[in-house]
Amino acid sequence: MALHESAEMYLETIYLLSQQRQGVRSIDVAEHMGYSKPSISRAMGLLKQGGYVVADEDGFLKLTDSGLEAAQKVFERHTTVSRFLISLGVEEETAVEDACKIEHVISDASLAAIKAYLEK
Repeated sequence: MALHESAEMYLETIYLLSQQRQGVRSIDVAEHMGYSKPSISRAMGLLKQGGYVVADEDGFLKLTDSGLEAAQKVFERHTTVSRFLISLGVEEETAVEDACKIEHVISDASLAAIKAYLEK
């Protein structure tokens, strides 16, 4: 299953929430993202089918190895682009919002160039 922007956002959200709390449920994702429970339920079903997420008998979500890899990749893109924009003088709030859009379309080559620039 090829990941679309929305799937990447769900995975990143599960990843971030799992860093903040012991267990993550669909309702946590819905509240964090501001989406309806049915929307999240459908998305989680697709992510489960794609092998990115599993849920235990209590409804707690866990990223599979491929889900974790995808989520970490999106998160890295987000943080790298945010840092880059902030280094250019963009206000943090704007940089974070813009990075959220850019993280889904930036090429690996451009991201590598930004990372190299930031390391200087």
